[in-house]
Amino acid sequence: MGQAIAASVATREDLLLASVWARDPEKVSERDFPENAVISDDVVSVAAAADVVIDFSLPEATGDVLAAVTSQGKPLICGVSGLTPTQEQELNTAAGSVAVVYDRNMSLGVAVLETLVRQAAAALGDEYAVEIHETHHVHKLDAPSGTALKLGEAVAEARGTAPQDIQYEVERRGEVPGEHTVFLSTPNERLSLGHSVTTRQVFADGAIRAARWVVDQPPGRYGMRDVLNLSG
Repeated sequence: MGQAIAASVATREDLLLASVWARDPEKVSERDFPENAVISDDVVSVAAAADVVIDFSLPEATGDVLAAVTSQGKPLICGVSGLTPTQEQELNTAAGSVAVVYDRNMSLGVAVLETLVRQAAAALGDEYAVEIHETHHVHKLDAPSGTALKLGEAVAEARGTAPQDIQYEVERRGEVPGEHTVFLSTPNERLSLGHSVTTRQVFADGAIRAARWVVDQPPGRYGMRDVLNLSG
């Protein structure tokens, strides 16, 4: 994802890649980045050089990233999935001092899908059974995916019920970037709401849109639905 974000930034005249957090900076080719970009294994230095920090790393790094952005007063776009409840709380704490856009799926289409799912679940009621089907590449470790769980939580919140009442179907196949479908059904009808990704570039594009938006926001925790000003 880091390379996809860097490539996207390079095509936009109003954005500049100011810094890169690298595990081994000596192995990073400086030819791929602007001349004055900071390339460092010190996340605090990386945060200090930027106006907005975008993080798609791993849950193990989330604590360091949150400490860096709060110490430097920089807004954060975080697309890391698989956070523990403790890490979620740390994210909420950080959002008390800086603006944080956190979403397990940065796709703009999924943000719209979540809104539609909320509206459908609330309108149809709990007499409609809910199944969420998701397919990803064989390398994906978490199951169900963070996006599937996010959609399940949307249904539960819309209905005021427990997410455990929702059935998930998981498939790992080939190099599929991501497919999600929510089915709401009774014995008489079935409604399906779905989204599929053709390339992972959509996540980078969503993160960049969020980065443009977040610079004007006060401290707080936001999601992609806030970025798109979606309700329902």
